[in-house]
Amino acid sequence: MEKVPLFEEHYINRSGWLRAAVLGANDGILSTSSLVIGVAAASDLRNPIMLAALAGIVAGAFSMAAGEYVSVSSQSDIETADLKRERRELETMPDTELKELAKIYEGRGLSPELALQVARALTEHNALEAHARDELGINEITQAKPFQAALASGASFIAGGMLPLLVAVFAPVKNMVLVEYVSAIVFLAVAGMIAARAGGSSVVKGVLRVCFWGTVAMGATALVGYLFGVQTG
Repeated sequence: MEKVPLFEEHYINRSGWLRAAVLGANDGILSTSSLVIGVAAASDLRNPIMLAALAGIVAGAFSMAAGEYVSVSSQSDIETADLKRERRELETMPDTELKELAKIYEGRGLSPELALQVARALTEHNALEAHARDELGINEITQAKPFQAALASGASFIAGGMLPLLVAVFAPVKNMVLVEYVSAIVFLAVAGMIAARAGGSSVVKGVLRVCFWGTVAMGATALVGYLFGVQTG
């Protein structure tokens, strides 16, 4: 007889770090490629292209990590404040909170008697945990983790940005724009495929979405480079 695991592995369990990692990697590829394409369209020298790419990776990684940390920390502060208020309400008006919890379960389809019975049982087990999960929507899976999100975002940005930087090192300068664009689309497609598989979503939809918007972004920076660039050759 096949043994059923006590806890199943679901895609939502990865949502905290996966969102930041996917966003960081895509942004690293797209931002660095766009910088390279924009500068390459404006200059026929390799040094300015590589300097722009390297500066973009460093600035982008710190910006992504800091932004993710601040954003997720704000969410964490809100969750902490809500939990403190809920703890205080449980101490001062436990009967009202019990009825409130029962109403939540009743709204999900339980009979009033069963809803009250479930609310009592969960309150006796861990009242704050029950209210955090079912009233506030806070649990261990979705709870904000600022350091984890910041690390995933910054590291993945660097990893993504290194790919177009390597292309800029070896690609011929006169064909830099085309080579960088094609390689960036390939990188974005692979990243979109990995993200879709890790998240359990449509691979085709994920790849098409990231490639379309990547083309728009790189096309815009190339246009800026051609309009305002000065060729030295």
